[in-house]
Amino acid sequence: MVLGLAGPMAAGKNLAAEILVQRGWAAVDADLLVHEVIEEKKAEIVAAFSAEAEAGGLSLLKADGTVDRRAIGQIIFGHPELVERQENIVYPGVNKRIDAFLEENRRAGRDCLLNATLLYKVPSIHAVDALLYVDAPVCIRLLRARRRDGLSYARILSRFRSQRNLFSQYRKSAADIKRVWNIGSRARLERKLDAFLSSCRLRG
Repeated sequence: MVLGLAGPMAAGKNLAAEILVQRGWAAVDADLLVHEVIEEKKAEIVAAFSAEAEAGGLSLLKADGTVDRRAIGQIIFGHPELVERQENIVYPGVNKRIDAFLEENRRAGRDCLLNATLLYKVPSIHAVDALLYVDAPVCIRLLRARRRDGLSYARILSRFRSQRNLFSQYRKSAADIKRVWNIGSRARLERKLDAFLSSCRLRG
């Protein structure tokens, strides 16, 4: 079985992934793949955003020569055309890695988990048998994000706004979607995940 896992910031997506890995699922985190591809495509990314970086007084490289992803984020945040420019560079490499992950684990007979906030943007979404969308009310997510990241409430809410249409994007896909609300303890989330997986296997 191939399960997609998505959800907005601070809803508990990564906690759900941790639980599923403990249950024997092979998992890949697309955010980490993005980081890998950004380094692989470093020269192309620096060339693509050099003008914007110069205008903003930003350096796209850290002292150790790696890409400063925070600087890239500052440049593209709130600018859909710049986001698209970055995605056109990075996402083909991410999708290639996801395909390789699926091929390796399918041959081994393992259940596969694709953990990706923006899975709907890569062709690999068509490989999933079901999509688990972990969510939580804004007030709960706000407190979690504040504790976890230490960002100001204004910055957190700005990031929340950038994801406000996330669930509707997944509803446009052909994936079998289940929205799970993570509003209690870890044990409660575990029970919800187990019930969801049981229903998926019965339908399968």
